[in-house]
Amino acid sequence: MENKSKKHILICGDRGVGKSTLVEKLLSSCPLPRYGFITKKMAPDEKGFYPVYIHPASQLPEERTCTPENLIGSCDGRIHRPAEDVFNDLGARYIREAKPDGIIVMDELGFLESQAAVFTEAVLEALEGDIPVIAVVKNRMDVPFLQKVCTMPKAELFFITKENRDQLYEQIRSK
Repeated sequence: MENKSKKHILICGDRGVGKSTLVEKLLSSCPLPRYGFITKKMAPDEKGFYPVYIHPASQLPEERTCTPENLIGSCDGRIHRPAEDVFNDLGARYIREAKPDGIIVMDELGFLESQAAVFTEAVLEALEGDIPVIAVVKNRMDVPFLQKVCTMPKAELFFITKENRDQLYEQIRSK
C-alpha cells in the first residue's frame, strides 16, 4: 500500500489563477520545515524584461533580496534569458539540502530552467524521493522537462482554475 504522506503534489494551471497562492495557503498550516525554493518575478526593466529571482523556501518574504547572485533569468514574453549557472548552483542546492523532517517547495517550475542539467536532475531526484514535494508547474506541456515532471510516478497532478481553486485547497489539504 502506498504511503500517502510521501505523495508529491504538483499544481498546474494558467497564469494568474492562484497556483502560488494555493501553495502558500497550504503551507501556512503545515508545521514541517520548508526546503526548496521560491521564485519571484519582478516589475519589468527599461527594456521590458521581467527579472526573475530565486530564494530559499524557508526565507521570509521580507528577508528576500534581489541581487545578480540569485537572478535566474529574465523574459519579455517572447525572449527568455535563463541564468543556467544560478539554477544549477542555488536552485539545485536549495532542493538537495532538504532533510527528511521537512517538505520541499518548488515554486515554480517552468521553461527558463529546462536546459539547466544539474537543476533539472535535482528536481527529478526529489520527485523520485520520499521527502514530500509541493510544486507549482507552469502549464507548458510543450516543454519536455515539464512533461517529465508531470508524469513522475510518485507525483499527483492537480489542475487549478479560478473556478476550482477553493475546492482544490480542501481536496489537497486533506492529503
